[in-house]
Amino acid sequence: MKRELKEGVKAPDFSLPADDGGEVRLSDYLGKQVVLYFYPKDMTPGCTCEANDFTANLGAFKKKGVVVLGVSPDSTDSHKKFIKKEKISFALLSDESKKTLEAYGVWKEKSMYGKKYMGVERSTFLIDKHGVIKKIWRKVSVPGHAEEVLAAV
Repeated sequence: MKRELKEGVKAPDFSLPADDGGEVRLSDYLGKQVVLYFYPKDMTPGCTCEANDFTANLGAFKKKGVVVLGVSPDSTDSHKKFIKKEKISFALLSDESKKTLEAYGVWKEKSMYGKKYMGVERSTFLIDKHGVIKKIWRKVSVPGHAEEVLAAV
């Protein structure tokens, strides 16, 4: 079993396809703070609420020089539809291989109605200008989360 990432360690770099067809690397953002949030699925109630909250606060994040990136195992096509429907104004990255989800320790065994399955544990990582994890939120409760992250930057 992999050790869980801790605050104060270097964030694992990654290269993932974005909704716009480009590739996004974490290392491209050295010199800026990054809010990297992992969510289970496009177009579901909690994930929609979370994306809308980050979008609503995006101006305040940008004023502080912070980049917001969302990651889920959904395809880039799914992300495009989600962005269009919800008017999301930041990049959504696709991790269909789940390598980045695993590197960040958010691909976990979950349970619903007594059935066990693998899925994304809703989590957010605040990464500083040097690529070091400044703060981690695990098992995120969506209401008020974007504001809580904004207050931490």
